[in-house]
Amino acid sequence: MNPKVDFYFNKAEKWQQEFEKMRMIVLDCGLTEELKWGVPCYTFQGNNIVLIHGFKDYCALLFHKGVLLNDASNLLIQQTENVQAGRQIRFTNLREIVELEPTLKAYIYEAIEVERAGLRVELKKTTEFQTSAEFQHKLDKLPALKAAFEALTPGRQRAYLLHFSAPKQAKTRESRVEKCIPQILNGKGLTD
Repeated sequence: MNPKVDFYFNKAEKWQQEFEKMRMIVLDCGLTEELKWGVPCYTFQGNNIVLIHGFKDYCALLFHKGVLLNDASNLLIQQTENVQAGRQIRFTNLREIVELEPTLKAYIYEAIEVERAGLRVELKKTTEFQTSAEFQHKLDKLPALKAAFEALTPGRQRAYLLHFSAPKQAKTRESRVEKCIPQILNGKGLTD
């Protein structure tokens, strides 16, 4: 147990028993406990394997390369349509976790083997993401914007593309593009 992670479990208003049980299961698999992204993250030889996090309606184990797991028990859930690699196993009570303990350990050991084997998730290329018409218009009209956008990391590019194409109304998409142009021109990502 890493004392730096204790604060996460101590501050939890919900899911405390569930978090503690998940923590014991994961640590029993020999992973190193760290705090990353403000949540408990468990690593093998410095590589992320699984993390624990909670939401309003459920708590979960998130496998960083879950898409590569066999999922023999059909437990893994893709959090949103844009998540490419990670998969969650969700819980709404302690009993579910206790009943699934041997299965959860099997999933964790499989995730460790995926990492040990050096397997990688083949991520979609940025060009495979939809570019909203509103953003494409600005890219065509402003060469400096196009150059600045192309200079961003692929992850930052994807974040903008998803952000711009998400709204249903053209007016909202246009507003988002306008608001983010200065940030892109300054080489910043959506959340920088």
